[in-house]
Amino acid sequence: MMKIRLCLLLLLSIFVSIHAQQPKQLNSSEIYEAVQKLNVLGSVLYVAAHPDDENTRLISYMANQVKARTAYLSLTRGDGGQNLIGPEIRELLGVIRTQELLAARRVDGGEQLFSRANDFGYSKHPDETLEIWNKDEVLADIVWAIREFKPDIIINRFNHKVTRKTHGHHTSSAMLSMEAFDLANDPSQYPSQLKLTETWQPKRIFFNTSWWFYGSQEKFEKANKDNMHSFDIGVYYPTKGMSNNEIAAIASSQHLCQGFGRLSQRGSEKEYIEFLKGEPLELDEDIFTGIDMTWNRVEGGKAIETILKSVENNFNFVNPSSHLKQLLEAYKLIKNLKDEHWKKVKTKEIKAIIEACAGLYLEASANEPHAAPNEEVTLNMEVLNRSQAAISLASYQLSTLKNGVSKNINLAPNQRLNFKEGITIPNSKSYTAPYWLNTESTLGMYHVDDQKLIGLPETPRAVFVEFNLLIEGVPISFRKPVVFRYSRPDKGELYRPFEIIPIVTTSISDKVFIFDTEEQKEIEVTVKAGQDNIEGFVQMTYPEGWQVYPQRQKIAIASKGDIQKVVFTVIPPQNQSEGLITPMVNIDGEFYSDELIEIDYAHIPFQTVLMPSESKVVRLNIDKRGNNIGYIEGAGDVVPESLRQIGYNVTIIKPEEILPEYLSTFDAIVVGIRAYNIVDDLKFKQRFLLNYVKEGGNLIVQYNTNVGIKVDELAPYPLQLSKDRVTDENALVRILKPEHPILNFPNKIGMKDFEGWVQERGLYFPDQWSKEFTPLLASNDKGESSKEGALLVAKYGKGNYIYTGLSFFREFPAGVPGAYRLFANLLSAGKENSTDLKSEN
Repeated sequence: MMKIRLCLLLLLSIFVSIHAQQPKQLNSSEIYEAVQKLNVLGSVLYVAAHPDDENTRLISYMANQVKARTAYLSLTRGDGGQNLIGPEIRELLGVIRTQELLAARRVDGGEQLFSRANDFGYSKHPDETLEIWNKDEVLADIVWAIREFKPDIIINRFNHKVTRKTHGHHTSSAMLSMEAFDLANDPSQYPSQLKLTETWQPKRIFFNTSWWFYGSQEKFEKANKDNMHSFDIGVYYPTKGMSNNEIAAIASSQHLCQGFGRLSQRGSEKEYIEFLKGEPLELDEDIFTGIDMTWNRVEGGKAIETILKSVENNFNFVNPSSHLKQLLEAYKLIKNLKDEHWKKVKTKEIKAIIEACAGLYLEASANEPHAAPNEEVTLNMEVLNRSQAAISLASYQLSTLKNGVSKNINLAPNQRLNFKEGITIPNSKSYTAPYWLNTESTLGMYHVDDQKLIGLPETPRAVFVEFNLLIEGVPISFRKPVVFRYSRPDKGELYRPFEIIPIVTTSISDKVFIFDTEEQKEIEVTVKAGQDNIEGFVQMTYPEGWQVYPQRQKIAIASKGDIQKVVFTVIPPQNQSEGLITPMVNIDGEFYSDELIEIDYAHIPFQTVLMPSESKVVRLNIDKRGNNIGYIEGAGDVVPESLRQIGYNVTIIKPEEILPEYLSTFDAIVVGIRAYNIVDDLKFKQRFLLNYVKEGGNLIVQYNTNVGIKVDELAPYPLQLSKDRVTDENALVRILKPEHPILNFPNKIGMKDFEGWVQERGLYFPDQWSKEFTPLLASNDKGESSKEGALLVAKYGKGNYIYTGLSFFREFPAGVPGAYRLFANLLSAGKENSTDLKSEN
């Protein structure tokens, strides 16, 4: 079974990698399916709150079985989640999850939309959510999505009715969708949008219900379904060689940073949607009843339908190019449609079909992955006609040039045309960056001024080539973004998006620097050249009371892509203090202070992100005992690096190294977040960890989810995890045992230590434990009962077992002083009178 699973995961990895990197080339079956979809003029908008909320089974069914144009509107980009595959959190995690959604849509056939809402973390009630989000702006974004996408049907993933247990983001997404359903057709609502679009009224809105919302399968089977419609979403697609459920599983598995990689499913399965409002339906009626989904929907559509139905009914799988003349005739008719919406949608679709039928290969590849403004770049053009059709390249237009380049070259069948073009990146072109990160955000919202950008998954590419062709005498153009194509011996051909970057970027070695004494620290700054021959100097901005030497340092970098490192001496004040330091690079009087961050995972396209280069410096009054710390990694966090910041010697312990002799060398051992959820070997190694405690060790276990625990016994005594959490980072913390050594040694923990926490207090607290455990802290969100499972301590044998659901993994990167002081106490547990501490070696 394990071998089968590994093979399936390997196949998924190959599938994902290929689709993340290479431009899509349609085969005959895919062209045929595209023609089928071309003949359907219906649309569905699926609405939820986060990446991975979407029901890929239903999206795939609507896109591939119904053939409707289907989109998923995710109100957030998932910035507040955890990351199981790497260290990226917050904005960078949002970039990853955005790309994972796009990868999922490439699999299931849907499109992707967003609002400006910022995922600030778990929310227990929509009232809290809508206080932090700007309700009016998020509602405006949903109205904009409806007016632009023009769905006939809207399907909400979540219930709009407030229940006792709910994620506030989830319920809010449904509540706002219900409200937007009525507002989108009202010209008095958000009238400024109507300069760019028009009002629209969807026909119906549904709730994608299931047994999960009823608590159990048994309850759902007994529920009244008079208002529900169902689909068999297990349908098999012969042209794909896969069932709908298999496609959905692959799509869902793109959410790898959230641990959604899973095996596929097959066979018949029902999916339910509950009618909410709109034009009423009988139970046995199709949900699209009363909606004309044929070409008769638009004026002039009958002639188009006659042509395209003939193509569909007589499709030539062996030689799709035989349909080019018919497709070109339909293309000309579509271009003359009066209905601007369907003209735009169907023009895009039929152009992709024509391109595929002609076997056209059109590519513009830069000779390097990125360039700075005013820099020259060589483009390698490739144009290829792999059909017998009469095709010529009339001209091409580069986005960096005012005038087109005339060619008038006939494209002989299967004869590649290659040529080069030198371009200069204009100073007017903006840097390549996620548009929603260009302006500082609030806790609940991203700030985007350009209405045309709102909702888009990505920033439109600024550098592209428009290839102007004549196909059988019909002028038609194809826009291709410039890419960077390269190869690696161990991976083969690869693609990256071409990026515009600053002439120089800068970064600091760490995001947080903790000064636990008055001693100075050497802080390394890296300057990276975005073009050749960079000369200037770098200086630092820093908080009042701190000192930085020297004031500035000269830099001179000859080659693009090369770096120069400089070291500044930072001297903290005597008393506790915190603030930001930022490197500023001065080139000819212009300052540059952005960091170029690269995100490289096989399942998504290579991403570059520009973020302000800044680090937090904290002068912290802290004491500690013990130095040699072992760390068992979990789902990816920066706790080891953070502990090193305050002087600990931290060693990563691999699962195979968890043996009694090795464990005994550590003053304390920390288990990373969700380690018991993802590290299979802990099932066999847990006895060694508990024995380490029994023999006098100090074990700190950080939070795990209450589902999928790999071990039978998480602790030496009964301990039950729950979904209890305190999401308000400012919630009052009550100290239950103020005299307990952990709250007093070596640092006296008080209320000030819980100030400045970010995103949450903690999560997945235990809610039941045996008498051997002592709860030290209590807290709760507004209107809820006290949660006392945030920090539990138990004596076991000679040592201490500590379980904590406090969100240290979020507080450390934010440089929260109290979190460091408290964790130092956890690591020092039991050492009040000890002199038998392990050496650094």
